[in-house]
Amino acid sequence: MAMLLALASAVVYGMADFAGGLASRRATAAAVVALSQAAGLVAVVLLLPWLGGDPAPADLAWGAAAGVAGGAGLLLFYRSLADGVMSVVAPVTAVAAAALPVLGGLLLGERIGPLAAGGIVLALAAVVLVAAEGGLASLRSARLGTVAPALAAGAGFGLFFVVLDRTGEDSGLSPLVAARVVSVLVIGGLALASGRALRVSRRVLPVVVLAGVGDMTANALFLVATQVGGQLAITGVLASLYPASTVLLAQVVLRERLAGAQRAGLAVAAAAVVLIALPS
Repeated sequence: MAMLLALASAVVYGMADFAGGLASRRATAAAVVALSQAAGLVAVVLLLPWLGGDPAPADLAWGAAAGVAGGAGLLLFYRSLADGVMSVVAPVTAVAAAALPVLGGLLLGERIGPLAAGGIVLALAAVVLVAAEGGLASLRSARLGTVAPALAAGAGFGLFFVVLDRTGEDSGLSPLVAARVVSVLVIGGLALASGRALRVSRRVLPVVVLAGVGDMTANALFLVATQVGGQLAITGVLASLYPASTVLLAQVVLRERLAGAQRAGLAVAAAAVVLIALPS
């Protein structure tokens, strides 16, 4: 069940990223990020009467810390995209986001079988391949000035998974409220301080809301995956396969052509999921 929930979160994360990418073509990235985060906050608050759980103060503190990590990662990611090469930033960020939960889980004492370990290695490779929009050759243009911020952004995303995993089984979705309140304040505050207008057209607003609600849904699926006993090293790397969903949607909806590395990455991702799912 935990693995299915983590995979579902990856699919929804990818859909949310796709919607956010579409919206960013018609509005500023700052406005899309800030408003989508706010939409996600509204969505999870509406669910609290039924799925709020019984959080302890520590659960809310962990949630707030996750919000800081995720918000910082998002800001660093967009700054990396602005200053660097997309075909380099995306795979570097993705693999950092996938690797940190694996390392965190192992450091926290999790033990995984040889098949699952092999699947995790394949999943990390798949993340790089799928996110390499310009093919692996594009990674040759990587420079320290581009790689360092991208790694930091990925670390923020990965730390979001690690910290959220520390919340209690009975906390429900309440930690996500704390996380989203903090990220909205951080991202919205910085956007306003920089003088950027947080407005989108009525035509774009539904896509922004879809991105925000989708992102929060994916967060909830991942959180529940950890609460039902999923191992962080496995749930984290499975949730990090979200680029596969994004590139498949881009191919189906936008008729974008996949690079050879991306096609290979999708096959490797499928093999990784099979290995992780097999009993050790």
